[in-house]
Formats: sequence, structure tokens, C-alpha cells
Amino acid sequence: MPALASGAEHQDPSIPVVAALAVMLLFAKLGGDLAVRVGQPPVLGELLVGVLLGNLTLLGFDALAGLRTDVFVDMFARVGVIILLFEVGLESTVAQMLKVGVTALLVACVGVVTPMALGYLVTRWLVPDASPWVALFVGATLTATSVGITARVLKDLEKSQTGEARVILGAAVIDDVLGLVILAVVTGLIAAADQGTHLAASAVALILVKAVGFLVGALVLGVWLSPRLFTLASRLRVRTVLLSVGLAFCFGLSWLAGVIGLAPIVGAFAAGLILEDVHYRDLRDREKHTLEELVQPISSFLVPIFFVLMGTRTDLTAFAAPGVLGFAAVLLVVAIAGKLVAGLGAVGKKLDTWAIGVGMVPRGEVGLIFAGIGHELTVQGERVVNDRLFSALVLMVIVTTMVTPPFLKLALARGAKPA
Repeated sequence: MPALASGAEHQDPSIPVVAALAVMLLFAKLGGDLAVRVGQPPVLGELLVGVLLGNLTLLGFDALAGLRTDVFVDMFARVGVIILLFEVGLESTVAQMLKVGVTALLVACVGVVTPMALGYLVTRWLVPDASPWVALFVGATLTATSVGITARVLKDLEKSQTGEARVILGAAVIDDVLGLVILAVVTGLIAAADQGTHLAASAVALILVKAVGFLVGALVLGVWLSPRLFTLASRLRVRTVLLSVGLAFCFGLSWLAGVIGLAPIVGAFAAGLILEDVHYRDLRDREKHTLEELVQPISSFLVPIFFVLMGTRTDLTAFAAPGVLGFAAVLLVVAIAGKLVAGLGAVGKKLDTWAIGVGMVPRGEVGLIFAGIGHELTVQGERVVNDRLFSALVLMVIVTTMVTPPFLKLALARGAKPA
């Protein structure tokens, strides 16, 4: 299947950004509504309408052909993904991560190592002409878990307080952190390869230390700094101080992460994890809203643009190329199997390991973020994740996102133990 390792890049003409945003937002909401009506998360509908918009050229409609390459739309999407990771961080706290215990850590570790190893091996096997960096990045993409999708399903089923649910959510959060660290290491290796050099073991260790050091340092310093920052900010007598300072904190850490060679989303996640209600109590009481509530309208605008844009970059004609559908099918199998195995991390804890494994399956927005980053990375002028590989990864994200809600409902119905 050598054909999978190559693929022509699209150079579509740009369209007016206001028209692009209008179309993307309208279709994102329509797609999200349809997804909710059939019991699926809105993100799935947003992704699918993006696939539709990006492939209208197959029907002879070229007016939207420039969506996937418009630089301004891409800028909005990049900000959107930073806001998304900031929101994910805001939904968790350092204390919650510490409370989940060794069980969640074991589940997360198994759920990261297994799919990454399987993804690397099947890519090397089925795409032998691709560089090792391609296989490495595909494996890294499979480590993702969408804590947002699983949390929504657990909440809808009123199972959020079961022992299984707490382990799933705790492991998913730790999974995000481990995935971001892996992403930092892999992107560092690929960046070195793109410059024609090879990183020694010491250099890899340095990237790993930088990633972990940044997260730990940001958390320690941030927990000390953020209350003082918001205390000073509370003296300002203008409106929306909480939102402005919160976003400045998010963008500042995102920039700092980029400066030291990490993905900006690492900084955004850390910023959200650091900020807690207690840090900005005065501003919250004055403005009568939490930071999560204030960020939500901005997220509702920018995040769907990211998902729709990722969908537009899924080239349906890529599946006609030799081996693509076969690779996507195998990738899907190992993506699901790798996360089901994660439940074994809870063996001996009187918990339903099957339910825990199913809860770790959806890749959702996190998987798309990883795939999108790979689509931008290059080695010697060639994308690490070309259009064909990207389409296969998007298909994996779609299916893992779709199958989780019904199967998690069945697994939990077998009788989850109360916490």
C-alpha cells in the first residue's frame, strides 16, 4: 500500500473570511443539532458537516473550495483549539487529579502505551514506505481520550458518581496530560528530523524534562501567582476583567509553551488546570459569573470552526486510493482495542473493567487536535500526516466517538458499583 504514503496537496483559492465564518457557524449548529437528535455529541455533527462542505467539489460545487486553506479561517481555528484546551483544563483541578489515585494512573498509562505501540506497529506494517516519524505520530494520535465526550455520557446516564465513572474521568484527565507530554516529545523529534539532524537519547530526555517541567512548574508557580494576579485585577473598575485576565493568562502560558518548544495547547491546558474559583472569588462575585461561564460564548464561536475545518480537510477521494480503507479499518480496530485494554489497570479493585475500558475509547476533539497538528508538521518538505492518513485518522475519530455512548450505556447497565 505505498499509495497511502503520498498524496497531492490541495491549493484551493481563498474565499472572503466573513462568508466562510457565516457558512461554517451555520452548518456547525445544524450539524450539532442533528447529532444531538440521534443521541450523539454535537462535535460529531460539526465534524461531519465539515466533511460535507469540504467535499462539495465532488458534486461540482466549487464556491466553498477555499475553506480548508483560508489563512484567516485557520487562524480562528488555531485560537479555537487553544480555547478548547483551556476549557478542558478549567473543568478539572489539580486537587481532583491527585484524588483519583493509583488506579486511574494505571488505567491512563495502559491506555496510552498500548494504543501508541499498536498504532506504530500497524502503520509500519501497512505503510512500509512511510517514514518512522509517520508511524510514531499515528501512534501518538491514538493515545488521545476525549474526557468531554465521556463526561457528557456519564452525566446523561446519571452515573457520574459511580466508582467506574470516577476512575474513567480521572484516567482521561491524566491521559490528556500524558498525551500532551508525548506530543511534545514526538513533535520535537520530528522538528529535528526536518532539519536533517537526529536527536540523541539525551536530547529526547531533555524534551521530556522540558514538557514535564513546564507542566509541573506552571502548576506550582501558577497556583502561587494566579490568586495574586486576580487580587490586583479586582482593583480595576472596568467590565469583564475576569474574562480578560483569564484569557491573558491562557494565551501567556500558551506563548511560553511555544517559546520552549512545546505545543501551545500544553500551556492552554495548564492555564485552565491552574485557575480555580477560589483564586478569583472577588471578581466572580462582582461580575456574577465564573470564568468557565464567561469563556463559554467565545468557545461556542471559535471551537466549532476548528471542528468544521478539520472536517473540510478530510478528502473523501482519498478513500479510493489503494489501501486507505483497509488501513483505516485496522487503525480503528487497534484504536478501540488499545483503550479497552486500559480497563485492566483497574483489575482487583472490584470495578467493572469493561465499562472503564469502553469509557476510554472516544478520541473526539483531542484526537482531532493531534491529527491536525500532524497535518501541519513536515519532514523534508513532506507532511507527516498527509491527506490520506489524515482522512483515515478522522474516520477513526468519528467511529470511536459514535460507538462509545451506546456501548458505555450497556456496560454501565450491567451494574456499576457505587463509590
